[in-house]
This record gives sequence, structure tokens and C-alpha cells, in this order.
Amino acid sequence: MAGASNRPISPHLQIWKWGPGMAVSILHRVTGDGMALVGLAVLLWWLGALAGGEGSYVEFTRHMKEWYGQVVLIGLSWAFFTHMASGLRHFVLDIGAGYELKNNAVWSMVTPLIALALTGATWAYILLR
Repeated sequence: MAGASNRPISPHLQIWKWGPGMAVSILHRVTGDGMALVGLAVLLWWLGALAGGEGSYVEFTRHMKEWYGQVVLIGLSWAFFTHMASGLRHFVLDIGAGYELKNNAVWSMVTPLIALALTGATWAYILLR
């Protein structure tokens, strides 16, 4: 292969400096996939329980009220709020704002905190009413 040594090398992970923007981007993808897989499973189980009659629905709600059901539901709501906040951050970037390094880093760190606050507020409202 003549001239192959002159070709540019694609950057590897060792070259890139990890930053909050990269972490939020990866978190955005992970939460989207998690909602698609786990959320779809819970939705299908809920629909099946509705179609199965009162006994099936009682069984579904019993599982969702247990600690492991609560973990799944809280995790899904956290994934939703994280994905939403990150998506709004990406929307702002798509319109051309927020590319300054300091602003980008700050909003990358604030995005997961907003998601945690919204998840906490939602579940406080659900559990304390």
C-alpha cells in the first residue's frame, strides 16, 4: 500500500480530553436506550395487565409498589428528565448558542442536576400527596 503512512490517523480515546459535555452526550444516549428498552417493557406489561383483567392489573400494581418496582419507576423518570434536559441543551446548541467553552461546561454540569431535582420533585409529589 503505497502512501498509506501519509494518511491521517483517526483520533483515539486516549487523545480526547474527557469533559462534562462528553459525559452528558453519552448519558443522553444511555437514557434514551434505557427508556426505549425498560420503558417499553413496563408499558407492555401494563397494557397486558389492563387487557388481562382485574387480577392481572392488581398483580402489576403490587409489583410496582414493591421496592424493586419503585426503583424501576424512579429510574425511568430520572432517565426521562435527564434525556429531556440534555435534549433541551442540545436544542440550544443547535440554534447556535452556548458554544463558549465555559458556558458549555457549566450547562453540561447543570443538566444532570436539573434532572435530579425534577425527579426528586416529581416523586416527592407522588409519594407525599
